Amino acid sequence: MIHGVDKAVLVLDDGTRFDGIACGAEGESVGEVCFNTSMSGYQEIMSDPSYAGQIVTMTSPQIGNVGINPEDMESRRPWFKGFVLRESSRIPSNWRAKEDLSGFLARHGIPAIEGIDTRALVGWLRDHGSRRGVLSTTDFDTASLVAKARAWPGLAGMDLTGEVTCERSYLWRDGLTSWKHNVWRPRGPAMPQEGSAPFRVAVLDFGVKHNILRNLVSAGCSLEVWPARVAPEQLLGGDWDGFFLSNGPGDPEAVKHGIMLIEKLLHTGRPIFGICLGHQMLALALGARTTKMKFGHRGGNHPVKNIKTGLVEITSQNHGFVVARDSLPAEVTVTHESLFDGSIEGIRHNRLPVFSVQYHPEASPGPHDAHYLFGDFVTMMRHARHS
Repeated sequence: MIHGVDKAVLVLDDGTRFDGIACGAEGESVGEVCFNTSMSGYQEIMSDPSYAGQIVTMTSPQIGNVGINPEDMESRRPWFKGFVLRESSRIPSNWRAKEDLSGFLARHGIPAIEGIDTRALVGWLRDHGSRRGVLSTTDFDTASLVAKARAWPGLAGMDLTGEVTCERSYLWRDGLTSWKHNVWRPRGPAMPQEGSAPFRVAVLDFGVKHNILRNLVSAGCSLEVWPARVAPEQLLGGDWDGFFLSNGPGDPEAVKHGIMLIEKLLHTGRPIFGICLGHQMLALALGARTTKMKFGHRGGNHPVKNIKTGLVEITSQNHGFVVARDSLPAEVTVTHESLFDGSIEGIRHNRLPVFSVQYHPEASPGPHDAHYLFGDFVTMMRHARHS
Protein backbone atom coordinates (compact mmCIF):
# COMPACT_ATOMS: atom_id res chain seq x y z
CA MET A 1 0.00 0.00 0.00
CA ILE A 2 1.20 3.53 -0.76
CA HIS A 3 1.69 5.48 2.45
CA GLY A 4 -0.80 8.29 3.08
CA VAL A 5 -3.22 7.46 0.23
CA ASP A 6 -5.89 4.95 1.27
CA LYS A 7 -8.77 5.67 3.57
CA ALA A 8 -9.42 3.85 6.87
CA VAL A 9 -12.07 4.11 9.59
CA LEU A 10 -12.35 3.03 13.22
CA VAL A 11 -15.87 2.57 14.60
CA LEU A 12 -16.69 1.62 18.19
CA ASP A 13 -19.70 -0.45 19.25
CA ASP A 14 -21.47 2.67 20.56
CA GLY A 15 -21.28 4.36 17.14
CA THR A 16 -18.27 6.58 17.86
CA ARG A 17 -16.39 7.01 14.57
CA PHE A 18 -12.86 8.11 13.63
CA ASP A 19 -11.86 8.65 9.99
CA GLY A 20 -8.22 8.53 8.99
CA ILE A 21 -5.61 7.19 6.60
CA ALA A 22 -4.69 3.54 6.12
CA CYS A 23 -1.08 2.74 7.02
CA GLY A 24 -1.08 -1.05 7.19
CA ALA A 25 -2.75 -3.96 5.42
CA GLU A 26 -5.94 -3.68 3.41
CA GLY A 27 -8.90 -5.31 5.12
CA GLU A 28 -10.94 -5.28 8.29
CA SER A 29 -10.50 -6.47 11.87
CA VAL A 30 -12.65 -6.53 14.98
CA GLY A 31 -11.36 -6.53 18.54
CA GLU A 32 -11.18 -4.73 21.85
CA VAL A 33 -9.96 -1.17 21.39
CA CYS A 34 -7.44 -0.23 24.10
CA PHE A 35 -4.54 2.20 24.53
CA ASN A 36 -0.89 2.08 25.56
CA THR A 37 0.93 5.08 27.03
CA SER A 38 4.50 3.93 26.28
CA MET A 39 6.75 6.48 24.59
CA SER A 40 8.84 3.76 22.93
CA GLY A 41 8.94 0.01 22.38
CA TYR A 42 6.18 -0.17 19.77
CA GLN A 43 7.74 -3.24 18.14
CA GLU A 44 7.78 -5.10 21.45
CA ILE A 45 4.14 -4.12 21.96
CA MET A 46 3.13 -5.34 18.51
CA SER A 47 4.83 -8.71 19.01
CA ASP A 48 3.60 -9.26 22.59
CA PRO A 49 1.16 -12.22 22.44
CA SER A 50 -0.78 -10.67 25.34
CA TYR A 51 -2.33 -8.24 22.83
CA ALA A 52 -4.10 -10.96 20.85
CA GLY A 53 -7.70 -9.93 20.24
CA GLN A 54 -7.02 -6.21 20.69
CA ILE A 55 -6.80 -3.10 18.54
CA VAL A 56 -4.05 -1.03 20.14
CA THR A 57 -3.98 2.77 20.24
CA MET A 58 -0.63 4.45 20.92
CA THR A 59 -0.72 7.75 22.82
CA SER A 60 2.77 8.79 21.68
CA PRO A 61 2.23 11.13 18.70
CA GLN A 62 4.66 9.48 16.27
CA ILE A 63 5.28 5.74 15.93
CA GLY A 64 7.69 3.90 13.65
CA ASN A 65 10.67 6.25 13.69
CA VAL A 66 13.21 3.47 14.35
CA GLY A 67 11.58 1.01 11.97
CA ILE A 68 11.36 -2.75 12.52
CA ASN A 69 14.18 -5.24 13.13
CA PRO A 70 14.11 -8.99 13.91
CA GLU A 71 16.12 -8.70 17.15
CA ASP A 72 13.41 -6.73 18.98
CA MET A 73 10.58 -9.16 18.31
CA GLU A 74 9.05 -10.60 21.50
CA SER A 75 7.53 -13.58 19.67
CA ARG A 76 7.44 -15.10 16.20
CA ARG A 77 4.96 -12.56 14.81
CA PRO A 78 2.58 -9.74 15.79
CA TRP A 79 -0.65 -10.89 17.43
CA PHE A 80 -2.82 -7.81 17.82
CA LYS A 81 -5.78 -7.11 15.54
CA GLY A 82 -5.05 -3.54 14.51
CA PHE A 83 -2.97 -0.41 15.17
CA VAL A 84 -4.24 3.13 15.79
CA LEU A 85 -1.78 6.04 15.47
CA ARG A 86 -1.63 9.80 15.31
CA GLU A 87 1.21 9.63 12.78
CA SER A 88 3.38 6.83 11.41
CA SER A 89 6.97 7.60 10.50
CA ARG A 90 7.66 7.29 6.79
CA ILE A 91 11.43 6.83 7.02
CA PRO A 92 13.09 4.61 9.68
CA SER A 93 16.01 6.37 11.38
CA ASN A 94 18.01 3.49 12.82
CA TRP A 95 20.80 1.37 11.35
CA ARG A 96 19.18 -1.81 12.73
CA ALA A 97 15.92 -1.30 10.83
CA LYS A 98 15.14 -3.91 8.16
CA GLU A 99 11.76 -2.49 7.10
CA ASP A 100 9.36 0.34 7.89
CA LEU A 101 6.28 0.09 10.11
CA SER A 102 3.70 0.20 7.31
CA GLY A 103 5.45 -2.53 5.34
CA PHE A 104 5.67 -4.74 8.43
CA LEU A 105 1.96 -4.35 9.19
CA ALA A 106 0.99 -4.99 5.57
CA ARG A 107 3.20 -8.10 5.40
CA HIS A 108 1.44 -9.57 8.44
CA GLY A 109 -2.06 -8.64 7.28
CA ILE A 110 -2.76 -6.16 10.09
CA PRO A 111 -4.83 -3.05 9.23
CA ALA A 112 -3.81 0.27 10.77
CA ILE A 113 -5.11 3.82 10.82
CA GLU A 114 -3.30 7.14 11.30
CA GLY A 115 -4.26 10.78 11.17
CA ILE A 116 -6.98 10.60 13.85
CA ASP A 117 -7.19 12.50 17.13
CA THR A 118 -5.78 9.79 19.39
CA ARG A 119 -6.18 12.08 22.43
CA ALA A 120 -9.93 12.18 21.85
CA LEU A 121 -10.07 8.41 21.41
CA VAL A 122 -8.07 7.73 24.58
CA GLY A 123 -10.21 10.20 26.52
CA TRP A 124 -13.32 8.37 25.34
CA LEU A 125 -11.88 4.99 26.36
CA ARG A 126 -10.90 6.33 29.79
CA ASP A 127 -14.42 7.65 30.35
CA HIS A 128 -16.35 4.72 28.89
CA GLY A 129 -13.89 1.82 29.21
CA SER A 130 -12.29 -0.38 26.57
CA ARG A 131 -14.76 -0.91 23.72
CA ARG A 132 -15.38 -3.43 21.01
CA GLY A 133 -14.55 -1.89 17.66
CA VAL A 134 -13.85 -2.44 13.97
CA LEU A 135 -10.93 -1.04 11.98
CA SER A 136 -11.65 -1.18 8.26
CA THR A 137 -10.22 -0.07 4.92
CA THR A 138 -13.04 -1.69 2.92
CA ASP A 139 -16.35 -1.00 4.68
CA PHE A 140 -17.09 2.61 5.62
CA ASP A 141 -20.75 2.34 6.62
CA THR A 142 -21.15 3.21 10.29
CA ALA A 143 -24.24 1.09 10.90
CA SER A 144 -22.62 -1.94 9.28
CA LEU A 145 -19.45 -1.58 11.34
CA VAL A 146 -21.35 -1.04 14.60
CA ALA A 147 -23.26 -4.28 13.95
CA LYS A 148 -19.99 -6.14 13.36
CA ALA A 149 -18.48 -4.72 16.56
CA ARG A 150 -21.51 -5.68 18.62
CA ALA A 151 -21.52 -9.19 17.16
CA TRP A 152 -18.01 -9.82 18.47
CA PRO A 153 -18.29 -11.46 21.94
CA GLY A 154 -15.47 -9.52 23.61
CA LEU A 155 -12.49 -10.73 25.65
CA ALA A 156 -14.44 -11.61 28.79
CA GLY A 157 -14.82 -15.39 28.81
CA MET A 158 -12.34 -15.83 25.94
CA ASP A 159 -9.37 -18.24 26.11
CA LEU A 160 -6.81 -17.12 23.51
CA THR A 161 -3.84 -19.09 24.82
CA GLY A 162 -4.32 -21.79 22.19
CA GLU A 163 -3.68 -19.23 19.43
CA VAL A 164 -0.39 -17.91 20.78
CA THR A 165 1.26 -20.90 22.47
CA CYS A 166 3.94 -23.10 20.92
CA GLU A 167 2.88 -26.27 19.07
CA ARG A 168 5.39 -28.54 20.83
CA SER A 169 7.96 -28.29 23.60
CA TYR A 170 11.40 -26.84 22.88
CA LEU A 171 14.60 -25.85 24.66
CA TRP A 172 15.50 -22.17 24.99
CA ARG A 173 19.17 -21.28 25.47
CA ASP A 174 19.55 -17.60 24.55
CA GLY A 175 20.48 -15.21 27.36
CA LEU A 176 20.71 -11.44 27.27
CA THR A 177 22.93 -8.51 28.02
CA SER A 178 22.02 -7.31 31.50
CA TRP A 179 23.39 -5.03 34.16
CA LYS A 180 24.46 -6.72 37.37
CA HIS A 181 26.99 -5.60 39.96
CA ASN A 182 28.05 -2.81 37.57
CA VAL A 183 29.32 -5.30 34.99
CA TRP A 184 27.75 -6.03 31.60
CA ARG A 185 27.25 -9.72 30.96
CA PRO A 186 27.34 -10.91 27.31
CA ARG A 187 24.64 -12.83 25.54
CA GLY A 188 24.66 -16.58 26.02
CA PRO A 189 23.99 -19.11 28.77
CA ALA A 190 24.33 -17.66 32.27
CA MET A 191 26.95 -19.03 34.60
CA PRO A 192 25.34 -20.81 37.55
CA GLN A 193 26.58 -20.41 41.09
CA GLU A 194 29.97 -22.12 41.48
CA GLY A 195 29.59 -25.82 42.14
CA SER A 196 25.94 -26.03 41.05
CA ALA A 197 24.16 -26.93 37.83
CA PRO A 198 21.67 -24.59 36.12
CA PHE A 199 18.20 -24.78 37.57
CA ARG A 200 15.86 -26.83 35.37
CA VAL A 201 12.67 -24.83 34.78
CA ALA A 202 9.55 -25.88 32.90
CA VAL A 203 7.99 -22.82 31.25
CA LEU A 204 4.24 -22.94 30.60
CA ASP A 205 3.76 -20.96 27.40
CA PHE A 206 0.46 -19.10 27.54
CA GLY A 207 1.97 -16.47 25.21
CA VAL A 208 5.47 -16.04 26.59
CA LYS A 209 7.70 -13.11 25.61
CA HIS A 210 11.25 -13.86 24.48
CA ASN A 211 12.80 -11.41 26.92
CA ILE A 212 11.28 -13.27 29.87
CA LEU A 213 13.07 -16.39 28.67
CA ARG A 214 16.34 -14.48 28.23
CA ASN A 215 16.10 -13.12 31.77
CA LEU A 216 15.51 -16.59 33.19
CA VAL A 217 18.53 -17.99 31.32
CA SER A 218 20.71 -15.11 32.46
CA ALA A 219 19.61 -15.72 36.05
CA GLY A 220 20.93 -19.29 35.81
CA CYS A 221 18.04 -21.37 34.48
CA SER A 222 17.92 -24.16 31.91
CA LEU A 223 14.56 -23.86 30.15
CA GLU A 224 12.16 -26.17 28.40
CA VAL A 225 9.08 -24.38 27.08
CA TRP A 226 5.80 -26.34 27.00
CA PRO A 227 2.50 -25.71 25.17
CA ALA A 228 -0.41 -24.32 27.15
CA ARG A 229 -2.28 -27.62 26.94
CA VAL A 230 0.60 -29.85 27.99
CA ALA A 231 -0.52 -33.09 29.62
CA PRO A 232 0.00 -32.78 33.40
CA GLU A 233 1.93 -36.07 33.61
CA GLN A 234 4.60 -34.68 31.27
CA LEU A 235 5.45 -32.03 33.86
CA LEU A 236 4.68 -33.87 37.08
CA GLY A 237 7.01 -36.70 36.17
CA GLY A 238 9.95 -34.43 35.29
CA ASP A 239 12.94 -33.58 37.46
CA TRP A 240 12.22 -29.85 37.54
CA ASP A 241 13.64 -27.35 40.00
CA GLY A 242 10.74 -24.98 39.34
CA PHE A 243 7.86 -23.95 37.12
CA PHE A 244 7.31 -20.62 35.35
CA LEU A 245 3.84 -19.38 34.34
CA SER A 246 4.01 -16.95 31.43
CA ASN A 247 2.07 -13.91 30.33
CA GLY A 248 -0.67 -14.27 27.73
CA PRO A 249 -3.94 -12.86 26.31
CA GLY A 250 -7.62 -13.14 27.13
CA ASP A 251 -9.64 -13.81 30.26
CA PRO A 252 -7.72 -15.80 32.91
CA GLU A 253 -10.87 -17.43 34.27
CA ALA A 254 -11.53 -18.89 30.81
CA VAL A 255 -8.23 -20.80 30.77
CA LYS A 256 -9.68 -23.72 32.75
CA HIS A 257 -7.07 -26.23 31.55
CA GLY A 258 -4.25 -23.97 32.73
CA ILE A 259 -5.79 -23.36 36.15
CA MET A 260 -6.29 -27.08 36.71
CA LEU A 261 -2.68 -27.75 35.69
CA ILE A 262 -1.39 -25.11 38.11
CA GLU A 263 -3.43 -26.67 40.92
CA LYS A 264 -1.58 -29.93 40.27
CA LEU A 265 1.80 -28.16 40.16
CA LEU A 266 1.09 -26.57 43.55
CA HIS A 267 0.87 -30.04 45.06
CA THR A 268 4.46 -30.79 44.02
CA GLY A 269 5.79 -28.23 46.49
CA ARG A 270 8.30 -26.96 43.91
CA PRO A 271 8.90 -23.22 43.39
CA ILE A 272 6.50 -21.44 41.02
CA PHE A 273 6.89 -17.94 39.52
CA GLY A 274 4.16 -16.27 37.43
CA ILE A 275 3.98 -13.06 35.41
CA CYS A 276 0.82 -11.25 34.15
CA LEU A 277 -1.67 -13.91 32.97
CA GLY A 278 0.44 -16.44 34.88
CA HIS A 279 -0.01 -14.32 38.00
CA GLN A 280 -3.78 -14.17 37.52
CA MET A 281 -4.09 -17.90 36.87
CA LEU A 282 -1.93 -18.72 39.89
CA ALA A 283 -4.25 -16.60 42.05
CA LEU A 284 -7.25 -18.45 40.62
CA ALA A 285 -5.62 -21.81 41.33
CA LEU A 286 -5.08 -20.66 44.92
CA GLY A 287 -8.78 -19.86 45.32
CA ALA A 288 -9.01 -16.17 44.39
CA ARG A 289 -11.04 -14.62 41.56
CA THR A 290 -10.33 -12.06 38.86
CA THR A 291 -12.36 -9.18 37.44
CA LYS A 292 -12.22 -7.17 34.21
CA MET A 293 -10.86 -3.64 34.55
CA LYS A 294 -12.50 -0.57 33.03
CA PHE A 295 -9.65 0.19 30.63
CA GLY A 296 -6.71 -1.78 32.02
CA HIS A 297 -3.08 -0.91 32.63
CA ARG A 298 -0.96 -0.62 29.48
CA GLY A 299 2.23 1.40 29.36
CA GLY A 300 5.82 1.74 30.52
CA ASN A 301 5.40 4.29 33.31
CA HIS A 302 3.34 2.52 36.00
CA PRO A 303 4.57 3.00 39.60
CA VAL A 304 4.33 -0.11 41.78
CA LYS A 305 5.10 -0.20 45.49
CA ASN A 306 6.98 -3.13 46.98
CA ILE A 307 5.11 -3.44 50.29
CA LYS A 308 7.97 -5.20 52.09
CA THR A 309 10.73 -2.72 51.20
CA GLY A 310 8.62 0.40 50.64
CA LEU A 311 10.49 1.02 47.37
CA VAL A 312 8.67 2.13 44.24
CA GLU A 313 9.36 0.38 40.93
CA ILE A 314 8.64 1.95 37.56
CA THR A 315 7.08 -0.88 35.60
CA SER A 316 5.79 -1.96 32.22
CA GLN A 317 2.24 -3.30 32.23
CA ASN A 318 -0.27 -4.81 29.85
CA HIS A 319 -3.40 -6.29 31.39
CA GLY A 320 -7.15 -5.80 31.30
CA PHE A 321 -8.00 -8.19 34.16
CA VAL A 322 -6.94 -8.01 37.81
CA VAL A 323 -6.97 -10.22 40.91
CA ALA A 324 -9.76 -9.16 43.29
CA ARG A 325 -8.22 -8.25 46.65
CA ASP A 326 -11.21 -9.35 48.73
CA SER A 327 -11.04 -12.84 47.21
CA LEU A 328 -7.51 -13.75 48.32
CA PRO A 329 -7.32 -16.66 50.74
CA ALA A 330 -5.73 -16.08 54.16
CA GLU A 331 -2.52 -17.93 53.24
CA VAL A 332 -1.75 -15.52 50.36
CA THR A 333 -0.06 -12.15 51.01
CA VAL A 334 -0.10 -9.11 48.72
CA THR A 335 3.52 -8.11 48.01
CA HIS A 336 3.09 -5.30 45.46
CA GLU A 337 0.37 -2.80 44.67
CA SER A 338 -0.28 -0.14 42.03
CA LEU A 339 0.19 3.47 43.07
CA PHE A 340 -2.27 4.46 40.34
CA ASP A 341 -5.33 2.66 41.67
CA GLY A 342 -4.22 0.40 44.54
CA SER A 343 -4.82 -2.81 42.56
CA ILE A 344 -2.82 -5.95 43.32
CA GLU A 345 0.50 -6.17 41.47
CA GLY A 346 2.09 -9.12 43.28
CA ILE A 347 1.33 -12.01 45.66
CA ARG A 348 3.23 -14.62 47.63
CA HIS A 349 2.03 -17.78 49.37
CA ASN A 350 2.82 -17.81 53.10
CA ARG A 351 3.74 -21.51 53.18
CA LEU A 352 4.50 -22.70 49.64
CA PRO A 353 7.47 -21.44 47.54
CA VAL A 354 5.12 -19.61 45.18
CA PHE A 355 4.96 -15.97 44.05
CA SER A 356 3.85 -13.87 41.08
CA VAL A 357 3.61 -10.32 39.76
CA GLN A 358 1.08 -8.59 37.51
CA TYR A 359 3.62 -6.36 35.77
CA HIS A 360 6.49 -7.18 33.38
CA PRO A 361 9.94 -7.16 35.06
CA GLU A 362 11.60 -8.24 31.80
CA ALA A 363 10.55 -5.05 29.97
CA SER A 364 12.91 -2.83 32.03
CA PRO A 365 11.36 0.65 31.95
CA GLY A 366 12.92 1.34 35.39
CA PRO A 367 15.26 0.22 33.77
CA HIS A 368 16.30 -2.46 36.30
CA ASP A 369 13.88 -1.86 39.17
CA ALA A 370 12.28 -5.31 38.96
CA HIS A 371 15.09 -7.60 37.77
CA TYR A 372 15.51 -8.88 41.33
CA LEU A 373 12.39 -11.02 40.83
CA PHE A 374 14.28 -13.44 38.58
CA GLY A 375 16.96 -13.66 41.25
CA ASP A 376 14.30 -14.32 43.89
CA PHE A 377 13.03 -17.24 41.81
CA VAL A 378 16.53 -18.72 41.53
CA THR A 379 17.12 -18.24 45.27
CA MET A 380 13.86 -20.02 45.97
CA MET A 381 14.90 -22.95 43.78
CA ARG A 382 18.36 -23.05 45.39
CA HIS A 383 16.82 -23.33 48.84
CA ALA A 384 14.43 -26.04 47.65
CA ARG A 385 17.29 -27.98 46.04
CA HIS A 386 19.29 -28.05 49.28
CA SER A 387 16.41 -28.61 51.67
